[in-house]
Amino acid sequence: MRITNIITAMTIALFGPNVWAGVYKIDESHTQVGFKIKHLVISTVSGRFNRFAGTFEFDPSKGEIKGLSVDIDASSIDTNEPDRDKHLKGPDFFNVEKFPKLTFVAKKIVTKENKPTKIEGELTIHGIKKSVTLDVDYKGSTIDPWGNERIAFEASTQVNRKDYGLNWNKNLDRGGVMIADDVKILIEGEALLQKPESVEKK
Repeated sequence: MRITNIITAMTIALFGPNVWAGVYKIDESHTQVGFKIKHLVISTVSGRFNRFAGTFEFDPSKGEIKGLSVDIDASSIDTNEPDRDKHLKGPDFFNVEKFPKLTFVAKKIVTKENKPTKIEGELTIHGIKKSVTLDVDYKGSTIDPWGNERIAFEASTQVNRKDYGLNWNKNLDRGGVMIADDVKILIEGEALLQKPESVEKK
């Protein structure tokens, strides 16, 4: 027993009481999953997804992330134009009845100076899975007024919508097309450290 206690004490001294700080959950009420795409060549349309969920393990001391996965409800797409949103949910685009979710699963994390800087993973849209790399700007951690630990981050990437079978378009009389192929994905968010009892209930 004494040997076990000594080993435990040495482990804590070397690595801290918990190598991984714990499970973090993306805070939907303080996170935006948005996108931007060129419209009519000369302007930009912005939109977002209003319903999503994601969890991961994170070690703030090393900037390391494990087990990151995110599910996005395709039917929650919102561009502030009901008719356009209806079109986007239909067969020409996301076809939400057949493909209700967009998913992202991290495969590799790149860190620099103990902060995550890139997340390489697989993004599935419209039933098609492709590798993408998110550029990450880790903003740090804090404690909210209720004693909860939170971290903040921004992430971005660019994808070609046609890679995911979202091919619909219209030609313009003066040249060009109605909507561009490249889509910028922009995420601004917070994640909340889950308390042990919250993790056990999952």
